[in-house]
Amino acid sequence: MSLRHPSFEYTGLKIVSVALAAVLWMMVSSQRASVERGLRIPLELQNLPDNLEMVEPPPESVDVRVRGTADALGRIAPGDLVAAVDLSSAQPGRRLFHLSPERVKAPFAVVVTQVAPSSIAIRFESSATRIVPVLPSVEGEPAPGFIVGRISADPPTVEIVGPESLLRRVTEAITEPLWVGSARADMRSTVIVGVADEGVRLKSVKTAVVSVAIVPAPEERHLTAVPVRSRNLAAGLNATITPPTIRVRVRGTKEAMAKIKDSSIVAYVDLESIGRGDYGLPVRLEPAESVGVDQMDPTTVGIHVE
Repeated sequence: MSLRHPSFEYTGLKIVSVALAAVLWMMVSSQRASVERGLRIPLELQNLPDNLEMVEPPPESVDVRVRGTADALGRIAPGDLVAAVDLSSAQPGRRLFHLSPERVKAPFAVVVTQVAPSSIAIRFESSATRIVPVLPSVEGEPAPGFIVGRISADPPTVEIVGPESLLRRVTEAITEPLWVGSARADMRSTVIVGVADEGVRLKSVKTAVVSVAIVPAPEERHLTAVPVRSRNLAAGLNATITPPTIRVRVRGTKEAMAKIKDSSIVAYVDLESIGRGDYGLPVRLEPAESVGVDQMDPTTVGIHVE
């Protein structure tokens, strides 16, 4: 019968315990070890004077190097690190601002060692204001037999704010389109007002009331034999026009349409400085009283001068 010392019965268990302890120690040590990592973080601009505008803003983010334990760096969430630039001393012109690790907000146990770039350039201009008209926008076609009439906005003008150099290029503010599709009566709606130019903004007013008149479409009539006359033909010459008449579509009120006839429309070709020969010349129209001409056919005629 062999006798074994009790301590030998637990030798294997002791070896496993020691191994586990060693692993745990290595894990804790690795968490406590200092490591370094590169991150891209947002750039925050603070204390911009009210009388200045940025015309060449800096990048929205910068690169940093941070140091800390692996555990601390692993807990970093978006927004935990922010680089801040104080603009309270800014003046008109191109100015340089330094970015140091001390200007970066970081969580506890995280040290910022480097910021890149180390400085940024920003160009400033004095802030200015300007009054511009509001240009209403409409989309769609009214119901058959109706057209868009007068369009107005209330307020008719707005005040815009921005750098002086940009304000000089802005001539109007625009509105969100008002849909008038299939409309048979006047339209009125509150819409958003904005400025298309980047770097310029509205000072206060953000909406406008746009009113659109929907009116009956004018009557139209086709005149099929409007004579084409010649003008400024040199003395001693004769001109033959082919074709001698053109077709014209006119629009106006019902009363005007009832009175209009072919000879009411003055169509002509200008033969100034034209000598003998054959030509193709454009037909011109004199403005007609109480009616509008929106189509003619043909638009050019043949001319034989002899």
